Amino acid sequence: MLLSGFMAISSLWDIIYDENTTRAILISAVITFGSGLSLHQLTRSHDHKNIGKKEGYIIVTLTWISISLFGSLPFYLSGHIPSITDSFFETISGFTTTGATILEDIEAMPKSLLFWRSTTHWLGGMGIIVLTLAILPVLGVGGMQLFVAEAPGTTPSRLHPRITETAKRLWLIYVIFTTALCLLLMFGEMDFFHAINHAFSTMATGGFSTRNASIAAYGPYTHYVIILFMIIAGTNFSLHYFVLKGHFSRLLNNDEFRFYIYLILGFTVLFTLSLYFIHYTEFEKAFRDSFFQLVSIITTTGFITADYLEWRGFLWFIIFLLMFTGGCIGSTGGGIKMIRHLLLLRNTSQEFKRLIHPSAVFPTRFEGKTIHTEIIYNFLAFFLLYIVVFMTGGAIMSVLGLDFQTALGSTAATLGNVGPGIGSVGPVDNYAHIPIAGKWILSFFMLLGRLELFTVLILLTPAFWKK
Repeated sequence: MLLSGFMAISSLWDIIYDENTTRAILISAVITFGSGLSLHQLTRSHDHKNIGKKEGYIIVTLTWISISLFGSLPFYLSGHIPSITDSFFETISGFTTTGATILEDIEAMPKSLLFWRSTTHWLGGMGIIVLTLAILPVLGVGGMQLFVAEAPGTTPSRLHPRITETAKRLWLIYVIFTTALCLLLMFGEMDFFHAINHAFSTMATGGFSTRNASIAAYGPYTHYVIILFMIIAGTNFSLHYFVLKGHFSRLLNNDEFRFYIYLILGFTVLFTLSLYFIHYTEFEKAFRDSFFQLVSIITTTGFITADYLEWRGFLWFIIFLLMFTGGCIGSTGGGIKMIRHLLLLRNTSQEFKRLIHPSAVFPTRFEGKTIHTEIIYNFLAFFLLYIVVFMTGGAIMSVLGLDFQTALGSTAATLGNVGPGIGSVGPVDNYAHIPIAGKWILSFFMLLGRLELFTVLILLTPAFWKK
């Protein structure tokens, strides 16, 4: 029902620009609202306080699938994306904040549909923050079980009403940052329409742009503003909450945040020097393009200011590897997440020590606290499953006829919710040429990556359905 309201808001742009999409959008809104109202009436008498873990997994997965189905209606009914497959692909790419597109001429799309496209990003990004900070800890998924004692209103077996209070605070922070970014972009080269669309995409780390050239269509001021807010969007939003309350030490002393910043800065230095001595003549442009592309890939935003596939092979190969990093846990970023990489490195270091001193105890620590063994096992299982899914996906896409680079690039980019990949789905290309079967498979990978693998795959296990 809320989704239908945002659809109706999108139709206002059609009134301003007179592009004849109002009817399609409003019909979509009525269908969506009617379906939501019907479901509300059918489940009104159910005891919602007794929603447990199993119901939680089902609700989370079906929510993302259903909003993507209903969200695709404006594209399909308007006739601007006449294929059901392409409409669903574009929409689930929006809600999962992936940013992979099938549109070959973005600027030819009506403004109302471009706004709806960016809105799917914004709604999906906020949904993910609430999911990872308030709901997944209860389900034992996503890495936030590290802070389950700090997650407001969560208990080991049931969802607690205080999740609503957590969601309200997170929404407020999200709206504040989005508004600030929109205003800053308007101080530069963008009018309100382009500014609000790019603000929605940036804060969701999504990557949908209203321009065919993405952020390359704008100048240095816009680049630096978006870099700053991509970094903000890729940071744990619970840390933003503490910063806004004046507790800056919570941000600066956070192990994951420092690892995240060091990773960005380290690779920026490497790329800047490499580009300056190999490709560019201006140091500032080498720095800006390096900084922008690295932040965009690491935070899984997917905006571009340069075609990194034109750079030396070792540079775009590093970019390909960085597609497996992701932002911080509790951010709008996708991917494996920084906390998993950090704890994997620390646990590996401790394993070497254990080999040398088998009788000694070397616990893995985070934020000064010892991490329980079962959490480490959970992270290791996630890494293994992620690699298995990636390799399986690459093999399937190869069978469908894609070349080796495109098969791996499309799988990594959708599973990590990055958007642009390598091969023929690179930064200046799109996904329009992918076979129909491939688009459905990649849509499934977007969902898998966005919902932390386990949340979706557990529904496919026989044990889940046993009483």
